[in-house]
Amino acid sequence: MRLKGKTAIVTGAGRGIGRAIAIGYAHEGARVVVNYSRSRDGAEETVRTIQAAGGEAFALEADVSRLQDHDHLISRAMEEFGAIDILVNNAGIEINEPVLESKPETWEATVDVNLKGAYFLACGVARVMARLGGGKIVNISSIHDVEPLRNRAVYSITKGGMLMMVKSLALELAGHNIHVNGISPGAILTDMNRKHLTEPARRDGLLARIPMKRIGDPEDIVGAAVFLASAESNYVTGTTIYVDGGLLLF
Repeated sequence: MRLKGKTAIVTGAGRGIGRAIAIGYAHEGARVVVNYSRSRDGAEETVRTIQAAGGEAFALEADVSRLQDHDHLISRAMEEFGAIDILVNNAGIEINEPVLESKPETWEATVDVNLKGAYFLACGVARVMARLGGGKIVNISSIHDVEPLRNRAVYSITKGGMLMMVKSLALELAGHNIHVNGISPGAILTDMNRKHLTEPARRDGLLARIPMKRIGDPEDIVGAAVFLASAESNYVTGTTIYVDGGLLLF
């Protein structure tokens, strides 16, 4: 078990990629704080799945866009498990909006979760990790940190910012034995994009661009997430792994 004895916070762990990572971490021996904002039922199902396999986890509501919720998330993790060794910034939102119809509220809502929330939660957790001797921070981004997505300019901008966040945090936190890395998934079938990825024309167009000729599943992200949280990545920081079936090759 590569994460035995470690404690992980996974944001947005009630469904999709966050849920898969939380379960994968527990399978590797980690104790998991299953964070959610709206998907309470999903978070509780994640916890039940972990506990049924003999793992330790609890669900905790906290909206990462609300900075006042960060202290609650961190303090509850410390109260329950006594440490925070791993943070996965997975929570994110995506709003379909053409540039010529852009509204300030779309910018604010997206930035508040995808950038501001992820950054300040990482800062808060890093203070704990520095005190405890180190840790691993993993940001879940998207291939749209380097490839723009039509009608989702704000989303793509925030993901580009997350790419630089990984590098900036890694540079400053390395001296505290805190590793900061990212994962940028490609076409992964989740509740957020199920309608988008199952529309026949869109799906066929994507498959034509993916050398591995399939749409990914949330479980395809788990291997990279475990690697970046484990001792196997102790000489890796400031990098982002693209898990996209080769999509960015074209």
